[in-house]
Amino acid sequence: MINEFREFINRGSFIDLAVGFVMGVAVTGIVQTIVGRLIMPLVGLLFGEANFDNLLTFGDAVGEDGVPIGSVGAVLTSVVNFLLVALVLFLIVRAYNRMQRDEPDEPEPEADAEEVVLLREIRDALRRDAPADDAPASSPPEAPSA
Repeated sequence: MINEFREFINRGSFIDLAVGFVMGVAVTGIVQTIVGRLIMPLVGLLFGEANFDNLLTFGDAVGEDGVPIGSVGAVLTSVVNFLLVALVLFLIVRAYNRMQRDEPDEPEPEADAEEVVLLREIRDALRRDAPADDAPASSPPEAPSA
């Protein structure tokens, strides 16, 4: 069982997944800051407030955050935050993909097909065996006399 676990850990895909997870957690903080400190204040300027939690509330009970338990605005705020986070992540991934695409990859020279190599060998052999252009053409063999 320990050997199987060691094999599982040593697989490249597991390490890639772990690195991706840690990087995702790190990027989450950046994206939340961009959304919370840059984009949502702009939304607040457009709509009067950056937080819709107090919009369309119902019920008398108040939660820990001071917002009534029944709040359509809180759901709307969460949806807007999700869409903004998704948009920022999309823009980051898009920029990354463009940077990757801009680096020109040197095309590897393609190996010639086997038929092409054989045809070239035949051509070269015929050139070697052919008489030179400046040599006189040999006369056809004489017919035997009777």
